[in-house]
Amino acid sequence: MSETSGTTFGGRRAIPPNNSNAAENDPPTVELQGPVPRGVNLQDYLNVTNVHLFKEKWDTNKLDHHTDKYDSNKLIVRRGQSFYIQIDFNRPYDPRRDIFRVEYVIGRYPQENKGTYIPVPVVSELQSGKWGAKVVMRERTSVRLSIQSSPECIVGKFRMYVAVWTPYGVIRTSRNPETDTYILFNPWCEEDAVYLDDAKEREEYVLNDIGVIFYGDISDIKSRSWSYGQFEDGILDACLYVMDRAKMDLSGRGNPIKVSRVGSAMVNARDDEGVLVGSWDNVYAYGVPPSAWTGSVDILLEYHSSENPVRYGQCWVFAGVFNTFLRCLGIPARVVTNYFSAHDNNANLQTDIFLEEDGNVNSKLTKDSIWNYHCWNEAWMTRPDLPVGFGGWQVVDSTPQENSDGMYRCGPASVQALKHGHICFQFDAPFVFAEVNSDVVYITAKKDGTHVVETVDATHIGQLIVTKQVGGDGIKDITDTYKFQEGQEEERLALETALMYGAKKPLNTEDVTKLKSDVDMDFEVENAVLGKDFKLTITFRNQSPTRYTISAYLSGNIIFYTGVSHVEFKNETFKVTLEPLSVKKEEVLIRAGEYMGQLLEQASLHFFVTARVNETKVVLAKQKSTVLTIPKVIIKVRGAKVVGSDMVVTVEFTNPLKQTLRNVWIYLEGPGVIKPKRKLFREIPPNSTVQWEEVSRPWVSGRRKLIASMTSDSLRHVYGELDLQIQRRPAE
Repeated sequence: MSETSGTTFGGRRAIPPNNSNAAENDPPTVELQGPVPRGVNLQDYLNVTNVHLFKEKWDTNKLDHHTDKYDSNKLIVRRGQSFYIQIDFNRPYDPRRDIFRVEYVIGRYPQENKGTYIPVPVVSELQSGKWGAKVVMRERTSVRLSIQSSPECIVGKFRMYVAVWTPYGVIRTSRNPETDTYILFNPWCEEDAVYLDDAKEREEYVLNDIGVIFYGDISDIKSRSWSYGQFEDGILDACLYVMDRAKMDLSGRGNPIKVSRVGSAMVNARDDEGVLVGSWDNVYAYGVPPSAWTGSVDILLEYHSSENPVRYGQCWVFAGVFNTFLRCLGIPARVVTNYFSAHDNNANLQTDIFLEEDGNVNSKLTKDSIWNYHCWNEAWMTRPDLPVGFGGWQVVDSTPQENSDGMYRCGPASVQALKHGHICFQFDAPFVFAEVNSDVVYITAKKDGTHVVETVDATHIGQLIVTKQVGGDGIKDITDTYKFQEGQEEERLALETALMYGAKKPLNTEDVTKLKSDVDMDFEVENAVLGKDFKLTITFRNQSPTRYTISAYLSGNIIFYTGVSHVEFKNETFKVTLEPLSVKKEEVLIRAGEYMGQLLEQASLHFFVTARVNETKVVLAKQKSTVLTIPKVIIKVRGAKVVGSDMVVTVEFTNPLKQTLRNVWIYLEGPGVIKPKRKLFREIPPNSTVQWEEVSRPWVSGRRKLIASMTSDSLRHVYGELDLQIQRRPAE
């Protein structure tokens, strides 16, 4: 069954790598053991005339295997579970003298010992965990089989053949694309490595094709819907193509650990011509701005058809596309958002913020960054490669941040292992542990070259970790799955365990803790609306009987959501005199004209206030971000909301700014309701409204969602959505 090359290595025959699901090599239709005697016609023996796969959406194969939502006319089943096929022969099948078997083949160089050539014997009883075919019905010249696959079977598209034995050799059916069979991971099968025992969680993490991704700031959490679209036409083939592009050996494609690790590398294009090019510089002239995407479908289909990386993505786009990849293949997955996520370049569990002597941030020395939020994925699987107890949710991150084993990828890292500080276990646990648990250390860089640790904030990083709730669009706090509560004995023990594994360098903070200041400082930013002025209020408290004078510095920056500063738009110094046991407030007005011309993708402003108590030389430092409130896209629908009936979708946007918006693209999609579409408006004058109408004919019933986004030269991250209940088509 295998093709071999003539090349030899060290006396072994070398079989070429079998790393493409799309590549084929058809087995011979006739395999003779010797010459056929004169007068013998092989066609007189049992011959296959037709094969039926029961692959319609309403057939039990697709309903029982939860694959009826896939927009595909091929048979799609999940491994470890039986399905039915029917074979028609040229005469009635007689089990006493006729021998046949079904064969499944994947790739160009199939081998039985690699699981890429699977001969399925006809057996009297199916055995759990093993391939087998049982005759369940015989009628005239037809035989109906119940075929069971192995729960460890390779995931991909198999070619199917039927082979019949004769005294002179084997007769095999010829290649027929109509009998191609997709085999996926099976979270419903207890023997599968991705088995998930909660029915509602399977419904959410495998079958839900619309999600919610949380972003913004911890004090102003925002959410947007995302169309995963894992069942849309062409998406399953695109996901298999992603593994082909990675040149992933087919024999490893039954292992969710390997599949998710390859996926985390391939969803970004950093070093392997993967799906998405990341861009954080606010220049998107050669592609689509990350905020404009409404889902994964366009991205994956474009990547498959063009065979080139798609531009552009940022963390939530990478996470959205990766979630589609995992759910489409049958691995339970969810998108997770970590607020105040540390990007620690050397995974030392320490985020160093260097200050000048006047309290201003030293941007040359400060290499670490704190992202307002960062999105990654969790995938559900057993981890037989780790000690017992570390299966379940695993962090996998496809945003290209750090190199892992020579490629930009991250995970799978066990969430349970992270919580307990066991960061010695693969893959990339120290980096993820740092993202949720590092200390923020403020260090003054003196003019004489010395560094002085001013203060350590052990609670700033990973303050809130969330995902979408099961069965609804609300937020679910999962921080406690990653870390114990601050100050608990278990939390200290987890940190000490991580320190024992060498992920944290010791930091001398003894002199820091005793500097309890008599003066403390905090500030609040009022709710800020895009294009409007707003106030920032700094509060100083003197808790001592001593009078103090303070030199304070405010810096306002437009920042990328990754915490990297783009430009400073406001700086102000002021002096404050604090009477004994008093509170003093300072108000600073932030004018729209100061920030509007410089705004970035996510309209995020970052304020840094440092204050030096002149009498004690104590430095106080606080930083906060605010996300401006942005207008929404309005979606309306008129007409019957019924499968197969036309309805009109109207998208509407009003420009709230005092300036004209130019090169305005509006994007619209809704899985099962309308294919992804986009429309260009050259300009929208101030306070003007544009409308766009599209006729849609839904093809999926139930709870659905329409999602729209707007992007322009000067305003982005504008969204809108509409919940719909699509009725089934009435009976004829």
